[in-house]
Order: sequence, then structure tokens, then C-alpha cells
Amino acid sequence: MLLVINMEYKVFSFRNALEIFKVNEAYSPYWDELEEVLQDISEDDIIQTFLSSKRAAKSISEAINILIKQKLCEKGWYSESYIFADKEYTTRGIWRLDFVKKSLAVEVAFNHGGSAAWNLIKPVLSSELNHVEKAIQTRAGVIITATDSLKKAGGFDGAIGTYEKYISYLKPLNTLLTVPLVIIGLEAPKTFKIKHEKVNGSIKGIVEKIEKD
Repeated sequence: MLLVINMEYKVFSFRNALEIFKVNEAYSPYWDELEEVLQDISEDDIIQTFLSSKRAAKSISEAINILIKQKLCEKGWYSESYIFADKEYTTRGIWRLDFVKKSLAVEVAFNHGGSAAWNLIKPVLSSELNHVEKAIQTRAGVIITATDSLKKAGGFDGAIGTYEKYISYLKPLNTLLTVPLVIIGLEAPKTFKIKHEKVNGSIKGIVEKIEKD
């Protein structure tokens, strides 16, 4: 019998977001879909996607991104949606959300920690009224990022913003973050880790299986 180990994660709720997402039908179908997608990603899926990369990836961030995008798009989510309709704001990716469906905006945030505040603000921009004409209108947001443990085990760059960092930003940004937000922290895999090795002069991530006692 093949044992499937699925990706695990922790959740932090801001402005009662989790409670709202679970009971309010304006959110619950899309929150349920997002959870189904995350719970359907196995550690083997991540390994296979990582190994099939055409470039010498250092971390599993791209593999996780690919899997989330594939599974959300299969459920009718829109990928890389611009927040505003004005052409002045559709020429650069900074005004774009990773995924959107109806009331929920989702950012998969594996980038530099310096972008943490901006990643938190984008779902607010897509949810609140604005002086610039909107291309989409959401009502709440979700940030998916790595925990400190995944950062270490997954071969991530040392400068990325983590789940713990995002939570620490919520208090000082409280008055700016006016909509319900959920922060999801992806946990370190149980069956493997990424080890960095120098291959042909560049650093490459190598999958190293974790032996069970």
C-alpha cells in the first residue's frame, strides 16, 4: 500500500477571517476550494515537480507555486489578475494578484521579506473601494507563505518573508489592513529536505530523503 504524505500547514486568522470564511456563503465555497487544493498536494507531488524543472532550482518554491496554480485553475480560479482596470496600472506586476475567485484574493508569497507589507496590502486594495477603476472586486484575502521550518528544509533563500514575519506585521499595519485576512504557513515536509550543492559552478537544490527511525 502506497503511503501518501500530504503537505501540512498552519493558519492565522485576522479580523475574524477564518470564522467568517467557514460560515458565510459569500466566502465558504472559495475557502473550501482553497483548502481542498492545499490538502491535495502531496510531498511526492512536490518532489516530482521539483525534479522535473528545466532549470537548476535551489528551493521547492517554484514547485509549490506550480502545483497550487494548476489545481486552483482547474477549479475556475483566475491567475495573475490585475486589481485595477486603468491601463496605467496594468503594465506592471506589482498591481496584480496571484489568484482570485469571487470574494477571495490569494497571494502566494515566497518573495523577499521586504515585500511582506505590500503583499498584505494588495488584497485590501482589491477589496476596498478606490479612486482608480477596479478590474476585480474581492472582499477578503489569503496569504500563503512558508513557515520558518519550511524555509530551512525547503532550500529557500534566507531573505524570504515567512509566516512568522507576516503575523508580526499585522499589528503595526492594523489600521491599514481593513478586511479579513488569513495567513497560511506551509510546514516543512516530513519525508525529505533540500540540500544545496554546487553543480557546474552554481548552487542547485538536491532532494535528500529523511529516513524514519
